[in-house]
Amino acid sequence: MALIVQKFGGSSVADVEKVRRVAGIIADTYREGNDVVVVLSAQGKTTDGLIKLAKEYNPNPSKRELDMLLSTGEQQSVALCAMMLAAMRIPAVSLTGWQIGMRTNSNYSNATIKSVGSERIRRELDAHRVVLVAGFQGINKYDDITTLGRGGSDTSAVAIAAAMHADLCQIYTDVDGVYTADPNKVKNAKKLDEITFDEMLELASAGAKVLHNRSVEMAKRYDVNLEVLSSYERKPGTKVRGAKKMEQAVVSGVTKDVNVIRFTLVGVADEPGVAFKVFRILANEKINVDIILQSLGRNNTQDITFTVGRADGDQAKELLLNEQDKIGFKRLDIDDHVAKVSIVGAGMLMTSGVAVNMFDALASKKVNIEMISTSEIKVSVLVDEKDADKAVQAIHDKFFGD
Repeated sequence: MALIVQKFGGSSVADVEKVRRVAGIIADTYREGNDVVVVLSAQGKTTDGLIKLAKEYNPNPSKRELDMLLSTGEQQSVALCAMMLAAMRIPAVSLTGWQIGMRTNSNYSNATIKSVGSERIRRELDAHRVVLVAGFQGINKYDDITTLGRGGSDTSAVAIAAAMHADLCQIYTDVDGVYTADPNKVKNAKKLDEITFDEMLELASAGAKVLHNRSVEMAKRYDVNLEVLSSYERKPGTKVRGAKKMEQAVVSGVTKDVNVIRFTLVGVADEPGVAFKVFRILANEKINVDIILQSLGRNNTQDITFTVGRADGDQAKELLLNEQDKIGFKRLDIDDHVAKVSIVGAGMLMTSGVAVNMFDALASKKVNIEMISTSEIKVSVLVDEKDADKAVQAIHDKFFGD
């Protein structure tokens, strides 16, 4: 008998028939003699609907009250699925984040998990029940409900698996594993049998939507046995693990991220400490900066260019313009029609010429590169948004073409 944590996303539980399919997967796992903990997201577009509803009452609702409202979506999912399982004669109980002791900090709408209780879950498992936990939510030191931000249910599932020392954590999605590129966009995309934590983390950070990067970070930290597989097809998925095969493929995947904005501070002083001023302002408001390019000084000035997530664009713009005199730049240029295209692969560590092949693929399709960023297992380029799909296909053909 094993302890298995299963997570199903919103599209997998969007309606009655999909919940019935999910309940069938859960029931089969339970009947095989396993202890089963299930984490569910809100059904379909429920969260989007709740956000829209909130703004009908207040165009700028507080994050605390928004968390209180949004948490009801996941509670609905687990209660309905528990009812479905009961109709199938599978004993089940639904629990909220606070009922299992999912403790977080007080960063409403994007909280970080501090600890996960195991007593209530263990008690229910000992009573031979399937435990259904509302994902995406927890409780802070003030006993307020908090939500974990985008991809929060993935993070909930991995955190529970780590706390319970689960034998396996399965993330069920609408695809049957991790692919070398988005199979809905790139022809001949290939499913991977396995991928390393580091590669998956880079892919998730670079725009791949299969797993959220926070869940991968946690899985790596606690060495959670992780698998990505389909809620629609009963077949093996992709294992995410620490070790890699001896003959690792050079590149494991190609991905794009269109949710980026490029900022350029034109004419900042060419002197020490200027970059610190700029990025401290953003860091103080928890705005993450990705690709950074600083030009060579000329006439005692230079330009600083960087990218931020689209969701942070308006706030970043306001912060920088408010501090223009303090920073000392002539103007702020913003381009929100860009995309980040990346290749990821642990095999790149030991292979020369990978970036050259990437640039060759882009040049062959006349895709202009605006910025470049590299790490040990990733190369990212910034391109015009209209060229993003063409760029991904060209790069994928270069590395994975038959």
